[in-house]
Amino acid sequence: MTDWLIGLMEMLGAPGAGLAIALENLFPPLPSEVILPMAGFTASQGEMDLLDVVVWTTLGSVVGALALYWVGAMLGRDRVLALVDRMPLLKASDVEKTEAFFQRHGRKTVFFGRMIPVFRSLISIPAGVERMPLPMFLLLTTGGSLIWNVIFVYAGYLLGEQWHLVETYVGIGTNVVIGLVVAAVLVFVGVRVAERRKGKHAARR
Repeated sequence: MTDWLIGLMEMLGAPGAGLAIALENLFPPLPSEVILPMAGFTASQGEMDLLDVVVWTTLGSVVGALALYWVGAMLGRDRVLALVDRMPLLKASDVEKTEAFFQRHGRKTVFFGRMIPVFRSLISIPAGVERMPLPMFLLLTTGGSLIWNVIFVYAGYLLGEQWHLVETYVGIGTNVVIGLVVAAVLVFVGVRVAERRKGKHAARR
């Protein structure tokens, strides 16, 4: 992947870094923790302008997030509920709770979610489902993405040939986030299975 990124930036320059970030939003396995520091390192070698890198990667973040926003908007609440009805262990009330949370904290969720590994891509979908006003979504997404991109691009710029150290340390944080999500899912499944068993037991009486 590193060779592919290098080739993309050599061919397109800063817009290539922006394209890579747009794709990272759509395909989270492409980590921004690699793309951004590498772009910063490339800028430190004089092959790209640092400001151009920040502008293009932020534009790429917004474009990718906007694509997922429209996925959520086209999916809509009714289709989400229909999907939930077909899924074991999920209830319509889960969607309603998510909606209530997003209505209370949607702006903070979109802004800070852009700075959390894994969730930075996915957060755009519920924003689309809930039809957050598009100007507000774009403003919050741009602000959160700009902070995230500046930190990682500048880190790569300062570290130079040691830019890969950024990925190493951030990877630890990413693994912690994934671990917490897995733990939360296991607890959720455990509670739902226990509720179902309790319901069946009560029905037999």
